[in-house]
Amino acid sequence: MRMLLAVSLIALAACAREKKVEAEAAPAVSETSQPTVGAGEALHAADHAALSAMRAEFAKVDMAPDVSFLTDEERRVVNLLIEAGDLMTEIYLRQRGPELPAERTKIATMDHPDKALLLDLFDLHFGPWDETKENKPFIGTDAMPAGAGFYPDDMTKEEFQSWIAAHPEDKAAFESPYTVIRRTEASAISATEVRMGGLVAIPYSVEYRQWLEPAAAKLKEAAAGTSNASLKKFLTMRAESFMKDDYYDSEMAWMDLDGTIEVAIGPYEVYTDNLMGLKTAFEAFITVRDPEQSAALSKYKDFLKEMEANLPVDERYKNFKRGFESPIAVVTQVAGGGDNVPGVQTIAFNLPNDERVREAKGAKKVLLDNVMGAKFERILAPMAAKVLVADQAKLLMKKYMGAETLFHELSHSLGPGTIVKDGKETTVTAELKELHSPIEEGKADVLGAYNILYMMERGEIPAAEKENFLATYFVGIFRAMRWGAAEAHGKGASFQYTHFRKNGAAVWDEEAKRYRLDFAKLEQGIRDLTRDVIVIEGNGDYAAAKQFLDTVGVLDREAEAVIASMTDLPVDIDPVYPERI
Repeated sequence: MRMLLAVSLIALAACAREKKVEAEAAPAVSETSQPTVGAGEALHAADHAALSAMRAEFAKVDMAPDVSFLTDEERRVVNLLIEAGDLMTEIYLRQRGPELPAERTKIATMDHPDKALLLDLFDLHFGPWDETKENKPFIGTDAMPAGAGFYPDDMTKEEFQSWIAAHPEDKAAFESPYTVIRRTEASAISATEVRMGGLVAIPYSVEYRQWLEPAAAKLKEAAAGTSNASLKKFLTMRAESFMKDDYYDSEMAWMDLDGTIEVAIGPYEVYTDNLMGLKTAFEAFITVRDPEQSAALSKYKDFLKEMEANLPVDERYKNFKRGFESPIAVVTQVAGGGDNVPGVQTIAFNLPNDERVREAKGAKKVLLDNVMGAKFERILAPMAAKVLVADQAKLLMKKYMGAETLFHELSHSLGPGTIVKDGKETTVTAELKELHSPIEEGKADVLGAYNILYMMERGEIPAAEKENFLATYFVGIFRAMRWGAAEAHGKGASFQYTHFRKNGAAVWDEEAKRYRLDFAKLEQGIRDLTRDVIVIEGNGDYAAAKQFLDTVGVLDREAEAVIASMTDLPVDIDPVYPERI
């Protein structure tokens, strides 16, 4: 987020990886359903009014990124990267569901009065399910499988775990972030792999070769055409990663990427895998860097070690093994691909997710300035009057949306990562499985707030504006809760809200039908919740995490009423980028 405090940079909008589906609490995400868009010749879909209202929730915004400063060489490279990003989109649609391209064609060939609208919504959400409504289908009646297209549609978590227990030699391949799981028939999988009616892990490089090979070729062509040594190295190595399913070296090279063009492309997040929380989705962020804003925010990365030491937990939960390099880049997005395209738009990201890289070099924080700015103007600014009583609604400040986004991303690099459980080294992600995404996103939110308050104590951010920040932070929670319990950030926001209601920080004003904040209790609540979530992660306790989400990750009737009052505001934006620059 564009924090722009010391200098007047423009503020962003709240919380980074604002997308994707969580798992268990989403009733419309099934572990066994077979997704279809209709039966026979009929197409079962929501009525016209409901479809139109659904489309209106996403405000179309012409981003028109300013790239006038790029050289001819840089333009050629960016356009090649856009083409590679388009191939990530082809892969991700199939990761959502292998049958989805055929299902879209089926809709396109049907005689239906709302065909154009249905296709528009299908393209907006990459399928017939609305992730802002807990993945409820708007075409057909079947739920989205929890495992999306990564596993057989009818696979359950128990079957996955039972197979590994019976075939321990398959554990590494089955749990790899770069494989899909398929059922086998009476046919050979490879020269050495034959299984009758069993399960097999297929590498991404095999499953998606049709798109990865040309994507690798585009990256190599871009590498050959750039004079930027760090970009040349990353693109060359990432092309190799596509073909060998080993991303470590190219992730290390990405951390060293420097220059005008900032690109992230490959399989990263696990939000779409709501069955096991293991499989990564392909995506692309094609961006150009703002060197002045990036430099203005870079000072905060120098406080990461100090912020780790300041965590309100026992020393055993603190992690000083991670690298604290953590570069910060403020960028303008010029195109996206794959998981970055559908649904709720990403405004910032913190990568890579590989704990080995994070411990060696930290993680890079990339803030999408133009996306965040659009969200602030269209969504967050007008939302304050619907959430807070009038005198507190006036406290909202744009720069603290930027601050919360930046510190959310910084906070992903703090706290437990690699842990020891039952005498064995493991990771928080591996232990919390599909629950990790909502827990981690909520942790980054509240820990980001905790660290902003810490920066105020240190005099790095004006302490006189504490109430402005706290009001902005609380309203931002509602922006995320509108995405629904099926979305990791939405679930993470829900447990923050419930905690602050229970500790008396947010008091419902029955006459105003708005909240009044007790700022002292809100500050204490931020500290307490930060502690609780870090301990859950540090213990790697799946049962405790599930109980926490089941009891605190729910909304009361007041929150539901406030969210219901926001129908005149878009839930998110639908950015339109030029096909080429």
